[in-house]
Amino acid sequence: MDIKDTDADLITHTGFHFHVRRAVPKDEAIVADFFKHVTPADVRFRFLSGMKSVSHERLVEMTSADDPKRVNFLALSSDQTLLAVAMLAVGKDPQRGEVALTIREDYKHQGISWEMLAHICRYAERHNFKSIESIESRDNHEAIELERDMAFHAHSDPDDPRIIVLRRDFQQ
Repeated sequence: MDIKDTDADLITHTGFHFHVRRAVPKDEAIVADFFKHVTPADVRFRFLSGMKSVSHERLVEMTSADDPKRVNFLALSSDQTLLAVAMLAVGKDPQRGEVALTIREDYKHQGISWEMLAHICRYAERHNFKSIESIESRDNHEAIELERDMAFHAHSDPDDPRIIVLRRDFQQ
């Protein structure tokens, strides 16, 4: 995936300004600090596991800039506070991606998730993705509602009734 056009200055419906850029290895410390401001439930929702903290290996993965099948996005405020982290990864089919997004607890309900996900959708569409999916816990009501509002369609996971897969298709 081309990572040249990941950057954007965005404004939410509440008037909050922030900048999105791709993560690089030197961001590991700010991403580690970010997860200190994320609820345990949101960590569970992000990784679909019961882990209590994010390991060094995960942080390295989240800040890698040289994985051709994954782009990690960071949303930063004007004072460089990390507000949200997101990942867009390609699987076996290079025209289909998976997205995951996490936001700091103290910055929720300002429209950041909406603008961040919209930015990732625009990025995916520019790069000729046919679709992107988000794999959510059925308990993650806020994410499911957001994704449905953004034209993602829900599908049950036949292998795990605790999971719902939401997919957004792009016109080619």
